[in-house]
Amino acid sequence: MWSDVSETEVTTAPRPLLLADGRPAARAWSLDPVMKHLNHGSFGAVPVVAQERQNEFRAEMDSSPVVWFPALPQRIAAARIDLAAFLRVAPDDVALVPNASAGISVVFASLQRRRGGGIVVTDHGYGAVTMGAERLARRWGGEVRTARVPLEASEEQAYEAVMAAVDDDTDLIVLDQITSATARRLPVELVGAEARRRGIPLLVDAAHAPGLIEAPLSGLTCDFWVGNLHKWGCTPRGTATLVARGELREELYPLIDSWGAADPYPDRFDQQGTIDATGYLAAPSALDFVESTWGWDTARRYMDDLAGYGERVIGAAFAELTGVTGTVDVGMPVPGMRLVRLPDGLAGSRVEADALRDRAARELGVEAAFTSFDGIGYMRLSAHVYNTAADYEYFAEDCVPLLGRWARAAREQPGVS
Repeated sequence: MWSDVSETEVTTAPRPLLLADGRPAARAWSLDPVMKHLNHGSFGAVPVVAQERQNEFRAEMDSSPVVWFPALPQRIAAARIDLAAFLRVAPDDVALVPNASAGISVVFASLQRRRGGGIVVTDHGYGAVTMGAERLARRWGGEVRTARVPLEASEEQAYEAVMAAVDDDTDLIVLDQITSATARRLPVELVGAEARRRGIPLLVDAAHAPGLIEAPLSGLTCDFWVGNLHKWGCTPRGTATLVARGELREELYPLIDSWGAADPYPDRFDQQGTIDATGYLAAPSALDFVESTWGWDTARRYMDDLAGYGERVIGAAFAELTGVTGTVDVGMPVPGMRLVRLPDGLAGSRVEADALRDRAARELGVEAAFTSFDGIGYMRLSAHVYNTAADYEYFAEDCVPLLGRWARAAREQPGVS
């Protein structure tokens, strides 16, 4: 309860991270200084050093394309080695894809029905992924079963909810490692072990995991795992990894048929015609920048401390404004991300949440994530090294009162923004 949080806990802020020359960490990014950037988790932010490296690759590509493209598969294969080391997996398990949704689409497009065509998802799943699962189920002549996992569910409770939706017709389980809308973990390790015992493939949507979790595949048994490097890893956008293990990976093919189609997995993904793969090649420079400047362990610890501070400060501001606690009981919390409950009248649906996001950017000068789950609106906090306590203090002091007014107006005049 917010009433149980002491004033010391609310006001104690982590010291900002600095660059080697003493400048604020944000100076290493090209983010608009007029805006408050409180939503790293959606699209990430690319440090200037990685932007410059990608531009160098693009200049090389455009200066001599006939030399560039035939040599590109070998260069992508070399980049895979560095990216696999960051994830702590074998390079031969890793294929590069534009984003997590693209990697999941690869699995959906490649897998064959083996039982009854059933697919299990959860009510925390990313909307586009669930839509893809529904399309696959229609193609298989099966159905999607949605496991209902309470936001406050523990690891064991969440596991039981997921497995209760699994039956003899299940051909695939799709499970988030970290959920997008609700910023919580799901029990991928427990489900993975049981799915393997039953012979059911598990696809893990780990869009938020790389960079946020030190070794996201450690202790995890799954057939397919897809994670974005352009979120917490800060690599150029359009850089994600598809990790596949076991015999089913030989069924996976890129969404674009190219001259590498006859190559084994993952080599066949290294040749994709004339796509701009410079983001893949520049990705290691972003990961190396964070490691050489602060170290990933320090960066993760700072992000988690700062997200916790933001949760306390903003939650306390909402509680003072509305008289209702803003704390959220998340059964399996995530480092670096937090939820704060919004006042009634705000973000009650995904459409309303997206509209609030756009209005906040337009009228408040704040890039923030607003989400909806089970008809309740939340603010999802996601901090990175360029954020500081002042960002969250500004939101609490200047933006929370305005959101309170917006909420009252929405309650008094439903449907009018």
